[in-house]
Amino acid sequence: MNLARRHVLATALAAIALGGGSAFALGYPAKPVTIVVAYPPGGDTDSMARMYAEKLSMRLKQPVIVENKPGAGGVVGNAMVGRAPADGYTLLFTPNPFTTAPMVLKLPASSSYDALHGFTPVIQTGTQTVLLVAYPGAGIKTVQEMVAAAKAGKPLTYATPGAGSPMHIAGEWLNRAAGVKIQHVPYRGVAPAVNDVVAGHVNFAYVTLGPVAQYINTGKLLALAVTDPKRSALLPNVPTLSELGYKDVVVGAWHGVMAPKGTPAEVVKLLNEQLNEIVRMPDIAEKMATFGAVPVGGAPAVLERINASDYERLGKVIKDFGITAE
Repeated sequence: MNLARRHVLATALAAIALGGGSAFALGYPAKPVTIVVAYPPGGDTDSMARMYAEKLSMRLKQPVIVENKPGAGGVVGNAMVGRAPADGYTLLFTPNPFTTAPMVLKLPASSSYDALHGFTPVIQTGTQTVLLVAYPGAGIKTVQEMVAAAKAGKPLTYATPGAGSPMHIAGEWLNRAAGVKIQHVPYRGVAPAVNDVVAGHVNFAYVTLGPVAQYINTGKLLALAVTDPKRSALLPNVPTLSELGYKDVVVGAWHGVMAPKGTPAEVVKLLNEQLNEIVRMPDIAEKMATFGAVPVGGAPAVLERINASDYERLGKVIKDFGITAE
């Protein structure tokens, strides 16, 4: 090798060492990567995290392990990732309660996290439809009938996966907009909330589509409305609350991957590129549909924007309505 070629090679290697190359060139990942899920095993979030982890492991040529760290409405696991080393080896797969949980739980800063500034967004993997469903035995088939019954003094209840969740926010927002008081019944997760509305122990529930799709298809639950900005392609005949006259009541669901603040840009870029490829896979889109989810993908800025928008918009609702997890 002549001196000129040696100089070019040395310059290229120096550029890589200084961050001019890819994360792969920098030796990432050199060991297993952990994806933390701040909820128990078995739910939508856990199942989707494992789906992405399996694909990501094959692409990174390293084990990608899902670790469940439930507690305090997701705050325990989220805070753990926020305090982890910013080296790309600890990531968070999270739904959008990530944004609102610190606002409604009111924990000390040492036990919580900064949802707006404390993490580095990697990718928004998808969205999920949030809908209002009814137990058929309640004798109510539309939102209009629900509001009329509540105004007439009929005692009604609605379930959510947890106090202070986006579903709880949607329920209280509709209560305020419609001028009614339907009693909130919080549960510890989606499964028990769904079980009780199917059994008729509560009249209504605000939930994501995946866990209730089978019950809607068999007539065991009625889909009254979606709380998303527009109708779901998975439920094209179900109106939005906005269409029904409650224009400001919009609470969608999303999920994505976050990294600790300060994670190297090249590592974030690599993870974003690999996860975008995974999100575009036909089999992943097919599996996501079983959870009532639609792929999104895109640059980290997409996740950053939706997180910031929810922080401002839903944060105002939480403050104005005095919504807490207590």
